Amino acid sequence: MHGTVVKGSLRQGEDGPVLKPTPHQNPVLAKVLGGFATLAAGLDYAARGVTGYNFYSSRGQLEHVLPYRELRTRAVATARKLLSSGLKRGERVAIVAETSPDFMIVFFGCQYAGLVPCPMPYSMYIGGKEAYVSRIAGMLKKARASAVILSSDLSSHIGAAAQIAGTAIVKTFQELQAQPESIEKPRPFEVDDVAYIQYSSGSTSSPKGVLITQKAIVANTRGILRDGLKITNDDRAFSWLPLYHDMGLVGFCLSPMMGQVTVDYMSTPSFARRPALWLKLMSDNRSTIAYSPSFGFDLAARRINGEAATLDLSAWRVAGIGGDMVRADVLNLFAEKLSVAGFDAKAFTASYGMAESTLAITFADLTKPVKIDTVDRLHYKLAQRAVPASEALKASPERVRNFVVCGKPIAGHQIVVRGDNGQDLTDREIGHILIKGPSLMAGYFENSEATQAVMSADGYMDTGDMGYWLDGEIVVTGRAKDLILHNGRNIWPQDIEWAAEQIEPLRSGDAAAFAVEGEDGDDDVVVLVHCRLAEPAEMEELRRKIAAVVHQTSGVECAVVLVAPKSLPFTSSGKLSRAGAKDGYIAGEITEISPLARMPHRPSGETRLQAAQ
Repeated sequence: MHGTVVKGSLRQGEDGPVLKPTPHQNPVLAKVLGGFATLAAGLDYAARGVTGYNFYSSRGQLEHVLPYRELRTRAVATARKLLSSGLKRGERVAIVAETSPDFMIVFFGCQYAGLVPCPMPYSMYIGGKEAYVSRIAGMLKKARASAVILSSDLSSHIGAAAQIAGTAIVKTFQELQAQPESIEKPRPFEVDDVAYIQYSSGSTSSPKGVLITQKAIVANTRGILRDGLKITNDDRAFSWLPLYHDMGLVGFCLSPMMGQVTVDYMSTPSFARRPALWLKLMSDNRSTIAYSPSFGFDLAARRINGEAATLDLSAWRVAGIGGDMVRADVLNLFAEKLSVAGFDAKAFTASYGMAESTLAITFADLTKPVKIDTVDRLHYKLAQRAVPASEALKASPERVRNFVVCGKPIAGHQIVVRGDNGQDLTDREIGHILIKGPSLMAGYFENSEATQAVMSADGYMDTGDMGYWLDGEIVVTGRAKDLILHNGRNIWPQDIEWAAEQIEPLRSGDAAAFAVEGEDGDDDVVVLVHCRLAEPAEMEELRRKIAAVVHQTSGVECAVVLVAPKSLPFTSSGKLSRAGAKDGYIAGEITEISPLARMPHRPSGETRLQAAQ
């Protein structure tokens, strides 16, 4: 099955007819920014216009065009095909979320059939086939999926996972479309029903399914369109983000549809191979909105060369940053490299979100430059207060810490920052970030224990993040579980990683810091570092420099472990998985590549075995 083209979407080229993407605007359909009762109702309205989804190949060629009108027609037909497969209302349908029209058609087909879609990862993870099969099997089992719909190239992998999980119906997208349509009339989800189940970042052997209701997705998309992005008639979005992750699914599939916005796509692997193509396509299409984690901006900035001068990015008004801790140095590098293309650094928009809140929680003001709060590192480490750094301190980078301010909550949502004792904190006091509002999940699917663990008695959900208030805006400092406790001090792993990554030839994402229990019972700090050097002397010099800069900036002795490139694990959203790095190191799966140095604080074999179990 392929995305189809409606009449008027072809134009004549030198080699015959070529596809024409859907336009920026609907000439006669009034712009309505969300607020529909359900996703199906939103698509019913968007289908009255001419905007939609467009899919580009790894070479930058337009391969498929799927106007919302055509999407609705196919989704309704697919709903009948799903029902003819023997599926019953309310059952879960796993969909392998490759960046193609197939995924959208089946996802919305579920909305019209009253079936609960569960997007599944398309890409292979570190560890190859066995790890991928195990991951998918875990998701299918936890979702109690009755069916899984997939692309033909993954048939053997998903088939094996479905057999492990006991999922009875396994069909490729093509096989599903070959099904006869049920005579039973599809009954779309209603306002009080579920919308989908989102598997959160980093889920492995025991994944947690975030249960999102129609009310939650309606509330969040409305907040994104109206409060966060302030969508206009001229907006056009672009995305390379994976559709099985909340930023890709909600931010650049569901929200645009609910606002009748056209979206252009390239796949995540295509972006990884050719990050400059992202910018070229945005230039060609006059795209106005695109998001990326910090690493995406970093990768694109480092790969773009003289071709930057041939681009026109002056239409890009919202360059959103989310899905990771925002790095001011990365933004500066990107803005510097792309200024020749007309990119305005004021387009950078910091935001904060997570799957458990559907997606968006806060947005910074679009009309203002990114706000950086520079704090005194000493107070930050010892007193857990974000005390502004003096001008004298700012001259010494090792004495300060920069945080990007992530803005205010979207309408109808609340945030509190609480200390370990449960008391609400005031400006610049660092504590746990809790949220409340209509976008909150209904809970983790069939996992009341995990749900209760994050919910407070007054209805707030603990995000697991730490941060502080600054003049009514939230600042996120990191994940609570990633904190390193060393000699009675709290140490943020990002401080260690960012300091290490300033050393040539390291790049963003090349270091992972965490604590392990040493033989004396105390926590020792370990830093895993991607090493691309071959000469032993150069490797040992790199190790020495990293240990020195970590001691200078964080005041700790650390064990520097040089590991093979691409061996550090990342989540589906591109975040470094420190827990995964630690588990891999302890289990012996991530190992030292330099034979010269002995680890100063390597856990004993017994400790490593216990931690791995």
